[in-house]
Amino acid sequence: MRWQSCWRHPLQNTEFDFRPQGHTAGVDEVGRGPLIGDVVAAAVILDPLQPIQGLADSKALSEKKRERLYLEIKQKALAWCVASASPSEIDELNILHASMLAMQRAVAGLSVVPDYALVDGNRCPALPCPSEPVVKGDARVAEISAASILAKVDRDRQMLALHERYPDYGFDRHKGYPTPQHLEALERLGALPEHRRSFRPVRIRLEQSSHV
Repeated sequence: MRWQSCWRHPLQNTEFDFRPQGHTAGVDEVGRGPLIGDVVAAAVILDPLQPIQGLADSKALSEKKRERLYLEIKQKALAWCVASASPSEIDELNILHASMLAMQRAVAGLSVVPDYALVDGNRCPALPCPSEPVVKGDARVAEISAASILAKVDRDRQMLALHERYPDYGFDRHKGYPTPQHLEALERLGALPEHRRSFRPVRIRLEQSSHV
């Protein structure tokens, strides 16, 4: 199993009044689109007695605000877990199934067993509790917003660590997404072990190098 970081430890108003009594986990993933690195998922159960102000879709927040909320979520949540699926698992399973696997691992790693899960997107992985997909849930449901922030910050940190090892690729700027800068570096420098071999730009570059 890939790495997991978990911790024991507000339900803000949402439109999901049908949620049952008990603990609701928000689940989200980050990193489907990049050419390199893990797909990272998080699951969070918030504490209604410790409201967190400013939760929103991680992509709509500044890096500084994400970092502040990241720490506050970990301090105040009843339970949280961040998990991942590796590039080799992505290549073996495909990115959709690897994303589902990462979300399953995040929910399984929660120290508090959820009674219900709200999952960002239009489908849910198989989970040990009832679940509901929520389109644009990272902007609509506090628990999913919190999960999106944990997953985003952890994956960005993975890319910054990769930048320290391979500064010529520019991972600190594009975070592994197929920007012109990344594609140019891939063409010039070749694929790294952390690149996803099944993604077309990487696959083409590997085929080119094999014919040299």
